[in-house]
Amino acid sequence: MNKTIGILGCGWLGLPLAKSLIANNYPVKGTTTSEAKLKRLAELGIEASQIVLAEKGITGPIEGFLENIETLIINVPPKLRGTTKENYVAKMEHLVQKIEASAVQHIIFVSSTAVYGEVDGIVTEQTLPAPATESGIQLLASENIFKNYSSFKTIIIRFGGLLSEDRHPVTMLVKKEGLKNGEMPVNLIHRDDCIRIIERVIDENWGAVIINGVYPEHPTKKEFYTDAALQRGLNVPDYEGDKTKKGKIITADYLLNVKNFKFLTSIKK
Repeated sequence: MNKTIGILGCGWLGLPLAKSLIANNYPVKGTTTSEAKLKRLAELGIEASQIVLAEKGITGPIEGFLENIETLIINVPPKLRGTTKENYVAKMEHLVQKIEASAVQHIIFVSSTAVYGEVDGIVTEQTLPAPATESGIQLLASENIFKNYSSFKTIIIRFGGLLSEDRHPVTMLVKKEGLKNGEMPVNLIHRDDCIRIIERVIDENWGAVIINGVYPEHPTKKEFYTDAALQRGLNVPDYEGDKTKKGKIITADYLLNVKNFKFLTSIKK
């Protein structure tokens, strides 16, 4: 029987990931911050726990959740937009103490390409991070927390911009005017490929590595979002004509050239 997988955060990515793992005969334990969602998770075959990570500590049965888990997927993005700010690093520090006291052997930490900041040119896993946003800064600090522990092995996956059929960033862009950097390339990935990457990491028990999860096509923002808007019958996003910034192309070098991973779901889907 496959070893139990834990998913901390059964949301937009975590829930379909859990369903896919269960379909592949993995026992799955998952968490939600919502009591109302517990029944739904249980109906899907997930052993569910209500757990809330906070700056001051963890609420909920975290020890029981971590029990018997071999691989833990940490899929809890920082909440740093709008008026809601948090110390994400403090939350991860509380969590890592609980993990160290458990029998968890492998961590998959879902991070973001935001850690690379605003560099121009080709970016690989060997590129030194230089985060320019609070989200990127706290994610990089959190990556380092988990990397510094020897009692478990941590794989870090830095996903590009996430999208799916039911969540596409163009729906927000069409509401804005005077968008900048339309000639810069996009660095995106479809949720289906995110799930396939995580599942392959689990199936093959990869070592402690850093992975860029970005689809290997990089049209300009203006080109990509114009096409996406037209496909959906939306107004075309209003980009200014600034061509002074080149932007970065983030490559999934490790996936493509070391693991021969094949991306299957186009970002233009």
